[in-house]
Amino acid sequence: MDLRKNVLIIGGGVGGLTLAIKLASCNIDVAITERLERADHLYKGELLQPKTLQILDGIGVLQEVLDSGQKLPVIELKELKKDRDGSYEKVSESMMDYRVIPEPYNYSVMIHHEKLKEILKKKAFSSPRFEYFSPASCKGYIDEKARVILQEDKKELLIDADFYIGAEGRKSVTRDEMDMKIEQNGYNHHFLTVTFPRPETMVNGKIISTRKEFLGLFPLPDNEVRTVFLIPAGSFKALKEKGIEALHEAYIGLCPELDGYVQHLKDWKKVQLMIPVSYHVPAYIKNNFALIGDAAHTVHPMAGEGMNMAMQDADTLGELLCDMYAANDLDNENLEWYPFVRQKRVKKILELSNLSALAYSFPLRTVFWLRRKTLKRMEKDGFLHYKQMLNISGLGIWNENLYDRIIQLGGAPLRKKEMDDIRKNSSFFNAHDDYPWKERIREGGSL
Repeated sequence: MDLRKNVLIIGGGVGGLTLAIKLASCNIDVAITERLERADHLYKGELLQPKTLQILDGIGVLQEVLDSGQKLPVIELKELKKDRDGSYEKVSESMMDYRVIPEPYNYSVMIHHEKLKEILKKKAFSSPRFEYFSPASCKGYIDEKARVILQEDKKELLIDADFYIGAEGRKSVTRDEMDMKIEQNGYNHHFLTVTFPRPETMVNGKIISTRKEFLGLFPLPDNEVRTVFLIPAGSFKALKEKGIEALHEAYIGLCPELDGYVQHLKDWKKVQLMIPVSYHVPAYIKNNFALIGDAAHTVHPMAGEGMNMAMQDADTLGELLCDMYAANDLDNENLEWYPFVRQKRVKKILELSNLSALAYSFPLRTVFWLRRKTLKRMEKDGFLHYKQMLNISGLGIWNENLYDRIIQLGGAPLRKKEMDDIRKNSSFFNAHDDYPWKERIREGGSL
């Protein structure tokens, strides 16, 4: 059985759905094949950064996301010192404040991943140009068509499309078809992640750390909190043997506010082990194939950026494909605009996340001292704080310079000068930065 579509997306995660929504809104016939029929129990991203909120606003679902999410304008950073008797002493406090970014997207949002997918699927299904095959697996490509197996009746479907988009995650048959090799970077630590009830007063994100410990707390709606706890690589089995109470004690020691809440976690069944890796494919496109999200790149989870990068990829590629169809110019070479915009931005986020991982995962006293000093001075210096939050937000890139580094380390005094709005806004991505090919179209040229 054969089927014809303009665009076929392999993978129905949030990146694939965002892309499908954009394409269908441009009257492009788009289909998604999704392997999973039901919600995946594995942890997926839940922290939406400001650039992603802007994209969600553009496709008309931001308000629904806000109604189902928890706004996080601030992430508190607390450094503790563990004494010999096991007690903790606070040594410094600072914050990452999204509110230094100009409105309207000057906050982040926590939302259950499956709830976000539900919102996006509802939007996608509202278009008659969208078709969804699930459970269905793409088994590769033959005669320039995608070979899709409909799992319920084992029927084979050959889908012929103008463009094939790999959005299927780390194990990508589309990437294999493009013959793109990846080199994974590993780390010296793993993470445990789990959700349980939280105090109503816990409304900001929190990162609590010592020289050897790290606990991230990110409030979700309905008085829940998503937690991320760093452990040495390979130590999960030994920790489990101590009983779930050992995890309770570790959480309460770092955050006494969780006493009476973390105990709702009765056993290890709901605790997920995350093994962080990162990679970045050498090319996002080949002929009429393209990769988005984890098929193209993975980022250390400490930065909470993986889901955001997938949706931002989808926005760029979706806008480009919409313009290609509108101009009736489906030349594969036009796809070059997609990596032109996205590769540099992804590289910046990968660098930031890797730096964060190194700063929190090595239990050296020098690293602990540098991290504490740097974070405190970054908060106090308006330029440093703004650059940090802008780069994390995805709304722009403003690289730190040598003088910034000297200030961070205490080699120069903190700036007293306030940053004006003109300077802030000049560092934002504008429409030309996001979609540079549109200028050529406006001038009457080709893409």
